[in-house]
Amino acid sequence: MRGEHGSAGERLMQQQAGTVQRAERFYDQQVLSALNDRMIEFIGRQEMMFVATADALGHCDCTFRAGPPGFVAVLAPDRVAWPEYRGNGVMASVGNVVENPNVGLIFVDFFRDVIGLHVNGHATLAPDAEMRREFPHLPSDQVPGRRAERWVNVFVEEAYIHCAKHIPKLRKVTAEDRAWGTDDTRRKGGDFFGVAAGTLGTVGR
Repeated sequence: MRGEHGSAGERLMQQQAGTVQRAERFYDQQVLSALNDRMIEFIGRQEMMFVATADALGHCDCTFRAGPPGFVAVLAPDRVAWPEYRGNGVMASVGNVVENPNVGLIFVDFFRDVIGLHVNGHATLAPDAEMRREFPHLPSDQVPGRRAERWVNVFVEEAYIHCAKHIPKLRKVTAEDRAWGTDDTRRKGGDFFGVAAGTLGTVGR
């Protein structure tokens, strides 16, 4: 768990960079220990987020999650949760959570408000059936055959803005039919980066 006003590393770098007062203003004016109403509304209409985790040794992983608006459920001002589905079988994110519960989430609205929201906290895992007993209102996926295996619960410790300055504004287009849950190699992207084929890259050559 982080300290009330950032980590020791943050403090050290603020001192070296001469930004202590600027950082203090940000902590005091923008960082909350739970979600406020506007943050809850913001999360409720997001269709994507990025998730950062690390194992017990600090080796990091960053991944992407997406779904219909509300796929990340706000269960309380200090608790959010999202469903985990069958993926590539590696279990990188949830495996890290088992070793190290600290997680960082970022939601970025590229389309309407062009703003981001950081949510940091500690996570636990729960089976889908257990979560639905406790929270009957949780949404069910409407894609045939796609069912959550488990949920990741994040207990919020920090929530704060990611400024709009360098976030590009994008335009939504009608997506092609996405094959959720497919095992078809081609529809999953195949060997796009040429790893299985042993293809050597040419960048910088």
